[in-house]
Amino acid sequence: MDKDKYIGRLLDGRYEILEVLGVGGMAVVYKAMCHRLNRLVAIKILKDEFSRDEEFRARFQAESQAVAMLSHPNIVSVYDVGTSDGADHIIMELIDGISLKQYMEKKGVLNWKETLHFAMQIAKALEHAHSRGLVHRDIKPHNVMVLKNGSVKVADFGIAQVTSQSSTVTKEALGSVHYISPEQAKGGRVDNRSDLYSLGIVMYEMIAGRVPYDGDTPVSVAIQHINGGAVPPSQFNPNTPKGLEQIIMKALGLRLEDRYPSATAMLYDMDEFRKDPEMVFPEPEGAPVTPAPPVPPVEPKPVPQVTRTIAQRTAAGKSEKIREPRKKPEEGNGRGATIAIASCAVVGAIAIIIFLVILIQGDLFGGPKMVPVPPLVGEYYDQLGTIEGIVVVHQSSEHDPDTQKGQIIYQSPEPGIQVVEGTKVFVIVSLGRQEPDRTMEDLEGHTADEAELYLKGLDLGLNVKRFDQNSDDIPQGSVVRTEPAAGLPLTKGQTVELYVSAGPGIETKRVPNVLGQTVETAMRNMVLAGFHNVEPKEVDSDQPKGTVVEQSAKVDTLIESGRKIILSVSRGPKVPSTTQPVERTISYRFPLPEHSGSVKLSILCGDEWIVEDETVGKGVDGYDVTLTGMGSKDYSIYIDGDYIETVTVEF
Repeated sequence: MDKDKYIGRLLDGRYEILEVLGVGGMAVVYKAMCHRLNRLVAIKILKDEFSRDEEFRARFQAESQAVAMLSHPNIVSVYDVGTSDGADHIIMELIDGISLKQYMEKKGVLNWKETLHFAMQIAKALEHAHSRGLVHRDIKPHNVMVLKNGSVKVADFGIAQVTSQSSTVTKEALGSVHYISPEQAKGGRVDNRSDLYSLGIVMYEMIAGRVPYDGDTPVSVAIQHINGGAVPPSQFNPNTPKGLEQIIMKALGLRLEDRYPSATAMLYDMDEFRKDPEMVFPEPEGAPVTPAPPVPPVEPKPVPQVTRTIAQRTAAGKSEKIREPRKKPEEGNGRGATIAIASCAVVGAIAIIIFLVILIQGDLFGGPKMVPVPPLVGEYYDQLGTIEGIVVVHQSSEHDPDTQKGQIIYQSPEPGIQVVEGTKVFVIVSLGRQEPDRTMEDLEGHTADEAELYLKGLDLGLNVKRFDQNSDDIPQGSVVRTEPAAGLPLTKGQTVELYVSAGPGIETKRVPNVLGQTVETAMRNMVLAGFHNVEPKEVDSDQPKGTVVEQSAKVDTLIESGRKIILSVSRGPKVPSTTQPVERTISYRFPLPEHSGSVKLSILCGDEWIVEDETVGKGVDGYDVTLTGMGSKDYSIYIDGDYIETVTVEF
């Protein structure tokens, strides 16, 4: 699929495709402008190979339409699903942020507060989707978007179910293998608890800086999921609170019944831990004991085939049972057997000696070479260079008050231990002294100057920027909100955005038609419509004196409510009329707008209510009233208290 072929095209007659945002295994995501609603959106368009598969397209459309029914602040909104010019697509909310994976790669190991902050939002998204019968099936940090205000949104709900049914979608599956549940790895049935397992993996990665299961091939990782036995994250990050670790390990239960039964239950424990970070949940009866820290793997070279064969035979000889002969052996044969047994014993002893020599010496018959592990604690990691015989692996970083940033504070295996040449030695590197945790205070309502003075006084080198934002509640010049939001962590050199109240926003109202009305009635109707800056101006006209013959604001348009409106009012005809008006009594039927039920009708003439709160039934299109007057009079009609129109009656 040529990903650029859609740029510049107008999809569905309204979405102008602007640029490519990203390319996935089955689709390309574009930024587009919706010209109907004047907003930016994201459009995911299926690649050609999938658009040609009718069965896949049908599943894609059905699943996407189901996802479009989800509505939650922590789920990326799906606006529409369709096909245009052969392009199967999903119209989605455009997210201004980065993926959680990118965030973790940028920050490294997250502290427990951030881990919990992100995890609870993901769990709330799952809770909502699960309540609608939708299982995500592909929860991973790549599918979680982090917004500038610290909130997260989960993307690609339901799409994994479509891709999992297509044998051609392999690249996406391989990218997700570190986060799949054991039942997914085995190709079994999944339910809500499969998503909770994947969430547990994401939490583990946030707090430990690594996934619990890793390997050289996707198959090896999948097998580890199936076998279970993940090492608790505290073995990689000793600052992991016990309560949070318990939540993670419960989510990673090997069997479905060992995990949380629902996202709601998992959220409950998260909230309990949030209230008391020192808490420890009671362990269930028969719970396994936490395993000891893992020993870094030794990677020996292959043992020569002849030696392995002898050793295998020797080992096998210990376990095999000697079968009883069916007939009694002859005396000669018995002697031969004795000699054979003695010979085998000698050969076995020689094999054991050779095997031990290989383990200790390591160079017999070209066997693996053994080297001692050098002392690395106290050395600066960036200055190590290449060390002959071993491979140094940076496992994680931790704050340590007694060492300089960059110094190694822990290594495994320990110095002096003999290991096979090429063995990996895992080290933990110091981050130096940990600065006190700083979080964004709630600055809403404080003046912008006060807020900026406070932030600069934190001695974090914060870059403070101000932006105007209309607000009906916050006084002008005071803080409406901040990014990051209150309660989120602050780091050195971070940019903090202050959104400062610019006062109430511009209010617009619809201009009524007051032409032909008396100036008094017209002024009153303008006020009722929300316009208070109205000024009458007399002009020459053949219309009766005091009649509005022109208005400066066009009828039925939306304008600012504070804008000045000029009403041109007739001075009256220059030649006096010879006709004297005569008072008359008439019956007049006032037209009523269509209404679906009973309404309250009121009719106002000048300062007098001709009709007040009269009940008019469904379907009635007019109301008869007996009127007395001379010349012409204006009558304003109200339905349920709302102004409808003004009618001029001639007598």
